[in-house]
Amino acid sequence: MGDPKKIRKKFDRPKKPWDKARLETEKGIMKTYGLKNKKELWRFETFLRGKRQNARKLLTLHLEERHGKEAELIKSFINLGLLTENAALDDAFSLSVEALLERRLQTMVFRKDLANNLKQARQFIVHGHIAVNGRKVSLPNYVVRAGEEEKLGYFGKPMLLEKALEKPVKAIAEKEIEKKAETVEVKAVALEKKVEKVKEGVE
Repeated sequence: MGDPKKIRKKFDRPKKPWDKARLETEKGIMKTYGLKNKKELWRFETFLRGKRQNARKLLTLHLEERHGKEAELIKSFINLGLLTENAALDDAFSLSVEALLERRLQTMVFRKDLANNLKQARQFIVHGHIAVNGRKVSLPNYVVRAGEEEKLGYFGKPMLLEKALEKPVKAIAEKEIEKKAETVEVKAVALEKKVEKVKEGVE
């Protein structure tokens, strides 16, 4: 069992840490899902890799021996919202880490329009403004189960999203442009008058 006080590593680092293709892929995934660091990504990859290993082990067993364990493993995927009711064990091998990241609380909060962007979604969660089934959850990496998706909302007082801020900013910018245009026009008229006076003096 080991020492319960000892913190166990929940992710495996890549075997080729400086692979260019993998680095670019990880960078895109982190931006898409608003991940704080690569450890969060590696944690989900390790979790999914472990599930696939369990599925491979089941394939090596006899049909009678694996029947109950296979149904249990498929049920765990269904509870996570990764597979449907009529899914087979082979479907687990086609799952990507993006499918699991879509079940993160931060992603779900943004997808359900409870926040304007992923950064704001993470802020709401960390500050304790998001609840799952009436219970406050402050972990952005919390995996939302299939039965909890419709029970996602604000904890306590609903947050006011200022989505209409873009229009006032645009209106202010347009007014500033109009003021500058009027100033330029006034200066141009004054300059024309000076030129006319100079011409009259010369004549």
